[in-house]
Amino acid sequence: MEREIKAGKILPGMTFNQKVWALTARIPRGKVVTYGDIARALKCNGARAVGNALNRNPYAPAVPCHRVVGSDGSLTGFAGGLDKKRELLTTEGVKLRPNGKVELTAATHRL
Repeated sequence: MEREIKAGKILPGMTFNQKVWALTARIPRGKVVTYGDIARALKCNGARAVGNALNRNPYAPAVPCHRVVGSDGSLTGFAGGLDKKRELLTTEGVKLRPNGKVELTAATHRL
């Protein structure tokens, strides 16, 4: 199952967490999605549940949870700390506004 998750494949029988990790694995370098985007793709209203799943991500950095941001582009919830999340995103070319939030119109990836 690990190989499928890292390849971004969702298979029958996967747990919610595994589906979240598989979708997250699809986010390309230099792009972001929101917790809500992942929840909607999974046909649920659980943006917080998505955050909880990413907090348990055993596949980082192959499953790049640093590429998931708040609905307003805010950098939230990263086990490595928000400074590390900011560093990873800017290294990948993600543009941040002066207020520290991601410029979503330029960086959003559609799942």
